[in-house]
Amino acid sequence: MNLTESLLGALRDHGARQIFGIPGDFALPFFRIIEESGILPLHTLSHEPAVGFAADAAARVGQGLGVAAVTYGAGALNMVNAVAAAYAERSPLVVLSGGPGRGESRSGLLLHHQARSLDSQLEIFRELTCDQARLEDAARAPAEIARVLAACVDRSLPVYLELPRDMAAAPCAKVSPLPTAPPDREVLDACADEVLARLSRARSPVLMVGIEVRRYRLEEKVAELAHRLGVPTVTSFMGRGLLTGADAPLLGTYLGVAGDPGLTRLVEDSDGLFLLGELVSDTNFGASERSIDLRKTIHAWEGEVKLGYHAYQGVRLADLVDALLARTAPTSRHFAVSRPVYPRGLVADGAPIAPADLAAAVNDLMATHGTMPIASDVGDCLFTAMDVDQTELVAPGYYATMGFGVPAGLGLQAATGRRPLVLVGDGAFQMTGWELGNCRRLGFDPIVLVFNNQSWEMLRTFQPQSRFNDLDDWKFAEMAAGLGGDGVRVRTRAELAQALARAAATRGRFQLVEAMIPRGVLSPTLKNFVEGVKRLNAGKA
Repeated sequence: MNLTESLLGALRDHGARQIFGIPGDFALPFFRIIEESGILPLHTLSHEPAVGFAADAAARVGQGLGVAAVTYGAGALNMVNAVAAAYAERSPLVVLSGGPGRGESRSGLLLHHQARSLDSQLEIFRELTCDQARLEDAARAPAEIARVLAACVDRSLPVYLELPRDMAAAPCAKVSPLPTAPPDREVLDACADEVLARLSRARSPVLMVGIEVRRYRLEEKVAELAHRLGVPTVTSFMGRGLLTGADAPLLGTYLGVAGDPGLTRLVEDSDGLFLLGELVSDTNFGASERSIDLRKTIHAWEGEVKLGYHAYQGVRLADLVDALLARTAPTSRHFAVSRPVYPRGLVADGAPIAPADLAAAVNDLMATHGTMPIASDVGDCLFTAMDVDQTELVAPGYYATMGFGVPAGLGLQAATGRRPLVLVGDGAFQMTGWELGNCRRLGFDPIVLVFNNQSWEMLRTFQPQSRFNDLDDWKFAEMAAGLGGDGVRVRTRAELAQALARAAATRGRFQLVEAMIPRGVLSPTLKNFVEGVKRLNAGKA
């Protein structure tokens, strides 16, 4: 066994199911072994940011490790933004980079792709990953790989492994995964008891489910916990799509001023708000109608549980959920579950298309053809996704980087085998939409719905006077055939309904529906969000 084979086996043993990558000269030796060994399938794309986004999405929906393989310097540094997004949103992404060989590093010559120093890349990724290793010693490599991958799984954060190109085929022992350390039972027991005591005293407890619940594969257990606790359950904006398929008393998604007023009051008036795996960020709570006093919440996040003015350290989310389940039985406390009503029944007439029509059309599509996982970019397409019925959703809701949607859709199909629906604006499509050209070779056939208002429309909502928000008409649908798919531009609701029906019925080629939306027309959720944020900011002035 060589070092690359040992690494690939360890990745598979830790939950990786595929690799996304782009080769380069420093990475060619291990790319050859990836391809020839067949230990993990390799999906090559066209641009390194897309490699990172696709691997991130595969990690999110596949609930395992995502792997992004690139070359040194020009490859890895080109993927920095995607890795930053994965770190910000707690996605277990493995960055696998080639590197200069040991002889090259001692040559005294400046090496191509080198920035300030040969170590610049490693130092940059120290800021964006929770553990790192340069595999330059085959004897130490198995222990280093085991440590780094254990950190990726345990902390659900990106890690970095650099493989010098003259080490790829070096003989190497098999990697033995590190055992999971048992929890401190006294700390865990005391924490679980206090959490339950706090919830039992609350007049209006609410369970808010966040992204760590999926990262640690806890959705079924959390659904059962919600039933046993007998408390209303919601997701945050970032947690949208959680508990899909699980039998949970889910009321909807908390969006503050942009969401359902009744659900907003329920969350903000709660005297026992349990934030389970929830990122406390401006995306999730910056649009709150009334500021939430975090001192009165229970917050389980990143291995600690905060209750008021004190915290329990070293309590993993999975251990906490298990401890709570062990202490609870089905309760007699019940509440009325009022499911959200999503727009349906698109009126297929000659009226121009608005984002609300796109939400209704997608709901109609899924009611007829079954649910599809959604990969959404940022902007109004993501706010429109809040009006789509509950389904799996991946999106950079907190880091909010453009360009995620299309490569994430490819990551979804690779990880799940299911046909995804991609929601993307025209600005983000300009960045990474061209990755659709890889679909024919990879065997993917997503349905891509482009929101084309020839504008960076979400930016315009906050600064309408700026002309730089105007975009040209690139006629994306006309480019689809050359990329190996089918494209159609639609301007009316009738054309939209027909196009989506054809797209659903056509398999084997990606389907691009370019929906032309007048500038200034927003989804109801984004409109409420913008108006609410402006109102809140005016009140603080």
